Amino acid sequence: MDLIIEQPAHARLITPDDVELPVSAVLRYTADDPLAVFVVFPPEATLGGDEVTWTFARTLLDQGLRSPAGHGDVQIWPYGRTRTVLELHSPCGLALLQFPTSALRRFLLRTYAAVPAGLEDVGAVVERGLSALFGGV
Repeated sequence: MDLIIEQPAHARLITPDDVELPVSAVLRYTADDPLAVFVVFPPEATLGGDEVTWTFARTLLDQGLRSPAGHGDVQIWPYGRTRTVLELHSPCGLALLQFPTSALRRFLLRTYAAVPAGLEDVGAVVERGLSALFGGV
């Protein structure tokens, strides 16, 4: 299935000095990878000057809109009534971003309208992953 949902999003990057810097991103969902969501940062928003895409579970985003969720590289939690924090860890460091909760919720609802929870074609995802892992053997 070629369904792709994209939604521009504006976030605030929180610096170690508690300064908030505007950052643009694109929220993306594809029916080809129905368990995941993607947050794409353009080159001007990254340290290396290249587009960077973070991928994590759609259920993690869903949970993180209501209560703290995740561990390891991606953590999400509500911050007041109108913002949601996305914490990203990489070998280069940590990024702490605040997104408007309404934008994340709208995006998530669009993904569930396209592919309802529990109706994801997990078999196709596993097959593609195994094929990539074993090189089509």
